[in-house]
Amino acid sequence: MGKIKVTTLGGEDEQKMRQERNVKREEKKKREEAKKVHISGMKGGERVKQVGADEDIDRLAKLAEEVEKDQTEGIRAEASKEKEANLPAGRQGRQRKKRVRSKAYQAALIKIDPKKIYTLDEALKLLREISLTKFDASVEVHINTKDKGMRGTVAYPHGTGKQLRIRIADEELITKIEQGKIDFDILISHPSLMPKLAKVARILGPKGLMPNPKNNTISTEPEKAAAKFQKGEVGWKTEPDFPIIHQVIGKLSFKDKQLEENYQALVKSISDSKIVSITLKSTMSPGIKVRI
Repeated sequence: MGKIKVTTLGGEDEQKMRQERNVKREEKKKREEAKKVHISGMKGGERVKQVGADEDIDRLAKLAEEVEKDQTEGIRAEASKEKEANLPAGRQGRQRKKRVRSKAYQAALIKIDPKKIYTLDEALKLLREISLTKFDASVEVHINTKDKGMRGTVAYPHGTGKQLRIRIADEELITKIEQGKIDFDILISHPSLMPKLAKVARILGPKGLMPNPKNNTISTEPEKAAAKFQKGEVGWKTEPDFPIIHQVIGKLSFKDKQLEENYQALVKSISDSKIVSITLKSTMSPGIKVRI
């Protein structure tokens, strides 16, 4: 007797129907997932909302973007408030205004060829033509160097035109500094007094007035050091975080020869091999690129 094939009534039809139901169930699940929109900033179960139309999806997606934008701006606002709180009391609450150059400045700027690097003679002549001040402006040199952390001193042949207030540290002066009274531009100290000056370092340091052997303001003969500064010796250094030196070399009332000699003394003290670029300007004027 051969094999008997037994077919369960409705077995193939039921299996086919079951497969179709599974397919429909999966398609429905995909449609439902497509209608779920995540909205930033909502809590727990509120994060997912069921919608019934494509228009609602677009609307809520846009809402989600707006919420995220608001959150970002809120974080920035908090950061701004924190930065504001760290400012000195007198500067809190001020809003930085966009700087608008005067017509005189713009007219002076037109006279400078931005692509040209001028000789020192040409730069000094042009500098007098574009001066914007009615007072005797300072002549400034801004130097980009190859390295940061550089410092030194230079003895200008003709001084800077500024009457420097030079003081030699003593205990009476330290007491005045503690009270916030600073009436000097350069402070010179004997090495033995440095431990006592340390307690006012937080006041002098940020102002660049703390005596330092690297700029010759710590000396066993402070009177002689003061005399050198009085004759025109000044210290120079790069900014703390950038290889840039800002230095005054005189006044516009100086003759070109005097400014030229002061300029050359500064460049020599830095070494032209360590200089990348030089810009010459006066108080409030645009800068002029100078050939090294």
